[in-house]
This record gives sequence, structure tokens and C-alpha cells, in this order.
Amino acid sequence: MKIPHLKKKPELKSCHGVEWEDNYSWIHQKNILEVLKDNSKLLPEVRQYLEEENAYTDHHLSSTKDIQKKLFDEIKGRIKLDDESLPYKDKNYEYWTKTTTEGNYSIKLRKKFGSDITEEIWNGDKEKEKLKTEYFGVGDLEVSWNDKYLGYSLDLKGSEYYTIYIRNIGSENLVTEKIEDTDGGISFSLDDKFIFYSKLDKYHRSKKIFRHKIGTSIKKDILIFEEKKSEAFTVGIGLSSDEKYFFITSSDHNTSEQYYFLASEEIPQPKLIKERKKGVIYSVNSWDGYFYMHTNENAEDFKIERCKNLSKQLWEKYIPAKNEVLIGGLVFLKNWIIRSEVSDALGKIFVKNIKTNIEEEIKFADEKVIVPGISKVQKDNDTDLLYLSYSSPKTQSRTYLYNLKSKEKKLVKEQVIPSGHDPENYIVERLECKSHDGRVVPITITRHKKTKINSSANLLLYGYGSYGSSMSPSFSSTRLSLIDRDIIWVTAHIRGGLERGMKWWKEGKLLNKKNTFEDFIAVANFLIDKKYTSKKKIIGMGGSAGGLLMGAVVNQAPELFLGIIMAVPFVDSLTTNLDHSLPLTVGEFDEFGNAKKNKEHFDYIFSYAPYNNIKKMDYPHILITTSLSDNRVLFDEPTKFTAKLRDYKTDSNLLLLKTEMNAGHGGKSGRDSAIEEVALDYAFVLKITNKF
Repeated sequence: MKIPHLKKKPELKSCHGVEWEDNYSWIHQKNILEVLKDNSKLLPEVRQYLEEENAYTDHHLSSTKDIQKKLFDEIKGRIKLDDESLPYKDKNYEYWTKTTTEGNYSIKLRKKFGSDITEEIWNGDKEKEKLKTEYFGVGDLEVSWNDKYLGYSLDLKGSEYYTIYIRNIGSENLVTEKIEDTDGGISFSLDDKFIFYSKLDKYHRSKKIFRHKIGTSIKKDILIFEEKKSEAFTVGIGLSSDEKYFFITSSDHNTSEQYYFLASEEIPQPKLIKERKKGVIYSVNSWDGYFYMHTNENAEDFKIERCKNLSKQLWEKYIPAKNEVLIGGLVFLKNWIIRSEVSDALGKIFVKNIKTNIEEEIKFADEKVIVPGISKVQKDNDTDLLYLSYSSPKTQSRTYLYNLKSKEKKLVKEQVIPSGHDPENYIVERLECKSHDGRVVPITITRHKKTKINSSANLLLYGYGSYGSSMSPSFSSTRLSLIDRDIIWVTAHIRGGLERGMKWWKEGKLLNKKNTFEDFIAVANFLIDKKYTSKKKIIGMGGSAGGLLMGAVVNQAPELFLGIIMAVPFVDSLTTNLDHSLPLTVGEFDEFGNAKKNKEHFDYIFSYAPYNNIKKMDYPHILITTSLSDNRVLFDEPTKFTAKLRDYKTDSNLLLLKTEMNAGHGGKSGRDSAIEEVALDYAFVLKITNKF
């Protein structure tokens, strides 16, 4: 089949005295945000090219249709389709969700205390059918305090412009005007007369918090807060744990500022808690006569302080900082305070008895590499009961009803794998390797016990490494389809995440960004040295900022990899950084730098940006996936990257681009569609490893 070629329209670009040519910049339309909301506005020749690439991908993966179907059935066969969540007891009802064999979306149910009648208050499949839409993204789903109203927000394009609806649960009739172009969040006032929401501006940034009176025109909505100090900051609103205050948070990735007002205020007048200070992140909560502040001010990996009064703010130490141990937030019960810590990419949960002031770690399991979690059983905080859960890379999720007082636990839910799963068939290892500068990188390895460690195995190496986002070693039933076929799955906990605290993040961003790439390459070489795999047997995988990682490492060390999978990849990072009109750019200056205003940042980003560093050389097999309505990483980034890579690469390996024409950053909506996307990725892996 003929290889698709995108028309070249050379444009000479310049910044800080540096000039470079971009043959494909023309595909970025000036009205790109309009295209995200209405793809009929896409340039016809760009649409034609994307369709040609899709056809080319389908052609080269046509031999995998059977294995894709087999993988789909396998993955779906490991999901208990007709499943129900554990109930949460509210004031008058218990609420839970369920999924069905036939449906792709969840159903929200409730039952009044003392009644045997179950009400269905939300059914995603029915809602999607009513709207006759291909894409169906649910942003928020909230029940009012009086249990009368259901608030929900929908994105029908994948572009993350959410419309808010409020309806009467009993009649299913809308009780107020729909509110368009929001970030999707819904907060009911305690008297259920109002909702608070955030409106998106022309750059798709949430800058304003409005209060809407239910049943009235949105023209009468009151603006209660607007972020005016920084283009980079966006806003959100939430209620305190004791339900006495609303807190408004304005922040970027690196700095935050909060305001508060009483939940009972007739006309909210938000008051500043603490002036923003660059690099300082803080959040305040309220409970039992104290305000608790979680902050990294003079505490790199966070600490918790508390005070009695926000007007005086006489903060006292509550949880001290620990070096390279990330201190998490607090969960409150009447007699208990629960918190989390993360170190070396492993989480721990601690519980403090308020009466005795004694704090203890809750021990979950005998396994070393686990992901622990807790959630509340009920709204009434006068309880000793808690849901306690954990999973590991080999053990499916298990949830216990845990008595904090007696320390007794009872298994109340275990993730069911209908097709069968025996954790003893798998081996999980936590290893460490030195990176280029001597820093030690944690690695989580999951493999079948029959897989030989003699350099012969293929290995999928997964990484992300941005925004302080940690990769937790949780259970994934989908990965078993590769692991059972003798492919080792490895997660590299590289710098740019928070696996080893804030320093781990700082050492992987701005002018340290290349550490992220060097860590990944170091992990790959370590795994080769330790005979887990060999050169040309590794498949690198990452999405979004993890796609930036993939693009950088494949330009730097292509000889290590058999294949690369990039999902919605941030590969034209210099162009995006220079365009301050895009939704995310200005909010990421503290993550990647500001190339337009700072020459040092420009030179550094230019030196690693995947699109700008494509070379004439052999590349491994590459699968790139993107979505037309993605506002986070615009489809033109992977499109340009693919087109330029076709011009430069000197090999005959596969280079495939697949664009979802009705989807967003997270891919297509719905359970089956999500499984299909995973099956496509895995089929590509099996094709290039000759395992089908």
C-alpha cells in the first residue's frame, strides 16, 4: 500500500536569533479550539491525510485482526461485567454503582434506609442513547444534599468542554437551564438552592467561579471569584470536611493560593488565606475546630500544620516533614485521623487515635510492592469503620471492612477475574538502578514465573515522568495478556514524578528535564545487563507527557528498542511551548519552561523536543495514536511528527499513525472502546515480537 505523505509547505521560524524550517506547521489552524468543538471545521486536506494514515495503519495491522479479537475477548473476560461497588451510606440513602454485561457505562443506584426499593438515578448507556452521540464523556455526577436533584456534566466531543445539567431525580425533568463551556465540576450549596461551577474562557482555562440559582436564568448567575493575577492559574471550588466552609483554590502545577467563605453566607465573599508565593503549594481543610494546612513551604516533601483561627493564623506543627518521603493529606473521622505517605514509589497508610494521640501504620499484606487505599463507609463520621483496600502488580484489588478500634478486618469485596487468575503464577520484583548522574531509580518488574531470565525475553518498558505524577504499582488485568505471552512488564519510576518526593519531580523538570529521558535509558540498559532482555527486544510505551518521553528516548537511543508505542504524544513540544494561546501552555511554564521569553529555556527545549530532533537514522517500529478533539495534546503534534519521521527514517520498520476522529485525550469513551484501544496496542506488540 502507498505510504501516505503530507504536503510540505515550508515555513521559516525564528526565536532568540535561531532559525529553523518547519514543513508541516501549516496544519495547525488558527481556529484550532473551534475545530476541537466542531471537527467539520478541519482543513479538508488534513482530514484526507489523517484518513489515509488510518487506512495505512489498518492495512499493516490487518494481519492482527484475529489476535485483536482474541485480545479483546481475553481482556474483557477478565472483567466482571455485572459488578457492583460497595455501598456508601449518606444521611437518608445508601448509594452505589453497578455495571452490566451489556452496558458500557456505569449505573448509579440508591436505596432509602429501611426500604427494599432500589432506585436507578443514572444510567450512562440510556443517557448516551437518548443523545444519539458517538462520544459520551461524564465529567461529574453529584446528588444534592436533600437527595432531590442530580447534577451531571457531559462532554460529547472529547474536547473537555462540559455542559452542566440539573434534574429532578423523581421526575427526571431538568429543573434549571443547562450551563455550557464549563470545566465539568458541580458543587451544590448546603441548602440546595444553588450550584457553584467554573466557566472556561476562550483559551479553555477555568478562570471564574460562578454561583447559579437553580431554576433561574444563567444570565443572573453571580461571579464570586475570578483569577486575574496570572494567566497560568486556574480555579476550582470544594467544601471542607466539616461542611462549614467552601474553599476556592487558584493554582498552576507549582504554586497555589486559597480563599474561603462560610457555607452559610448569603452572598459569598471569598477571603484570602495566604498570599501566593512562587513554588509554594498549600491546601487548607477544616475539622473539629481546627484548620489544617498541607504545604511544602519550608518543607520540600510537605508537612501538615494546624491553627484555630484563619484571621490570626497561628500555625502549629502537626505532621512534620521527612526527607524524600511525600506527606499526603488527611481523612477525618470523629475519633480518628488517617493519612498517607509515599517513599521509594511505595505507599503507606497511618491512623491516629485522636483521644490517645497515638499514630500507627496500618499493615495491609505480606507483599512488599502494593498500592494501599482507604475510603469512608458512611457520611456520619461517628464510626470506627473504614474501607481498607490494596492491590499489587500480581494481586487483584481486595477491600476489607476495617475496625480502627479493634483492628479486625473482614473481606467485603475482591476483584473477580471471571476467566481465572492465580497470583502465584507471577513474580513481582522491586529493583533499583543508577542513572547517568548516580541517582537511584526504582523499577517495578512483573513477569510470569515461567519466563526465563536469560536475555531472551521481550520486555515492555513503561514510563511517564512529568507533572509530579507518580506511577503506582497497581494491579492491571489487561497487562496479563502480554505477561502470559512471555513479555515482561516493567514500570520505570523515573524522575519527574513524586515517587521519591518533590526533589524527584524537580530533578525531572525545567532545565533538568533530560534526567527523565536519561533515567529511562538507564533502566533499559540495566535490564539488558541483568539479562531480563536484550537490545532490540524492548518495547517502550508512554502516553501524553509519556509520549514526549518516548519521542526523546527514541531519538537518543533507538538501538535499544524493537518498538515504541506513543499515545496522544506531546512530541512537538517546542512549537506548543511558544504558542501561549493554547489551553495548557502558560500553565506549564514551571514544568517545561518559557521558551519565548527565556533563551536558556528555548535552547534547552530545542535540544530535546522530539519533532525538532528527528535524525536521518534507523528507527524501531512505531505506533502513534491520537484523537482529533484532544485539547491537551493537539492532534497536529503527532501528525507532524509522523510526517517528518517518514522523511528522515532510513529503515523499513513500521511507522503507523492512528487518529480517533471522535475522541479526546483519553481516547474513545465506553468500556468496549477502551478495551479495543488496548487490544490494538497489544496486537502491535505481538506483531513485532512475532508472538502470534
